[in-house]
Amino acid sequence: MTEIQEAIRPVVALGQAVGQAQVVLSRLLADVLAGTGTSPETYLAIGRLTVLGGGAAHDAYIFDLSDWLELDLWTAGELAASLISSGVLTEADGAVWLSPRGEELRRKIDGSVSAMTGALLAPLDGADVETTIRTLQEVTARAAVLRVR
Repeated sequence: MTEIQEAIRPVVALGQAVGQAQVVLSRLLADVLAGTGTSPETYLAIGRLTVLGGGAAHDAYIFDLSDWLELDLWTAGELAASLISSGVLTEADGAVWLSPRGEELRRKIDGSVSAMTGALLAPLDGADVETTIRTLQEVTARAAVLRVR
């Protein structure tokens, strides 16, 4: 019985720590986004296009949004269309990319997030932060595999 309880204890602590971090960090991000008038969906969609190199084939971008943001294809398409119509993205010849307005918005958000992140992480040991990031990436990848099963 003691072995089971000891094995469960770190999982519960990890879940609580991640959950609490998610709530607090999400609130900080929401404050940054509110300062730029940006919705979380727009922020995430800009981030996905940035990961894709700043531009992508329109259909590939829709599939990427659907996959990464866990949206159905219709909703992902509507999100992309709204970003195009609002001038955040530009579309031509079957491709989308960040418009100058979208680039400026990304830079503004990134600057605010970087300043906040720097203040949060400054007192921490860099090696500890790197280990935490690698651990969270691995846990996230494993959790994604578990969700597929």
